[in-house]
Amino acid sequence: MNLLKRYIVALTNLYGILPAEKLVEIFNSQNDEKISLEVVNDILNNFPEELTKAYVYSYRGYFVHEAVVEFDEFDSLMSEKAGKPYYIPDKEELLKYTDDFYYEVTEEFDDLLDYVSKNLIKDQDRAQELVEEIQGSCQIGSDINFVINHFNHFNVDFQSLEQLNEVMKLVMDLSNNTRIWENNGHTPMEIFDKLEKPNMRPLPKVPFDFNATNVIDMKTRKKIGRNDPCPCGSGKKYKKCCLGKE
Repeated sequence: MNLLKRYIVALTNLYGILPAEKLVEIFNSQNDEKISLEVVNDILNNFPEELTKAYVYSYRGYFVHEAVVEFDEFDSLMSEKAGKPYYIPDKEELLKYTDDFYYEVTEEFDDLLDYVSKNLIKDQDRAQELVEEIQGSCQIGSDINFVINHFNHFNVDFQSLEQLNEVMKLVMDLSNNTRIWENNGHTPMEIFDKLEKPNMRPLPKVPFDFNATNVIDMKTRKKIGRNDPCPCGSGKKYKKCCLGKE
């Protein structure tokens, strides 16, 4: 398989859906020999069997992983990916994704493996196999019930609710730091840091007063507190009189 086809397979495995323009951009940024969009479109229109055998399809003008087509998830995945930046590893790391089963071993992966091997499954190989299956579920965004089924499949018997919660915390940490198609190869935590965290509003310097109200006394032009005299003149506290009434 030549270098361009290796890029196609690797990037499709990383992104799920690979636009031709993004392929050209990444390939040309990492290689001295440049390619054109016309060359890539010719591959899409005359699709080689070599790529199909690597689970890559030509679909609606994109390079698409077989699973996306098989489960009819193209439109939903495109919607999820829209507006998100692409994760672009260096060339050496990128080409590792030519292997359909490659995944980045993170600190969170090691933490879960360490816990499972010490507390749940003493056989190191089986512990590794379980965590790899959970990693795969995280990559495709499976829900918690699917993850629990992995533990059941390996006959894991949790000793207490506390232990189950400890494991689920580790699974959630792994999931938040796993590269997924919906985020164009970014992890959920990376997308949070890049797109969501900068737009979060800071907490107010003064703690929220649960006794405060937004009602203004039209005579004094001052905000009325829940324990202030009611502006209707009844002599009662506002909270005991007109608060909540239209």
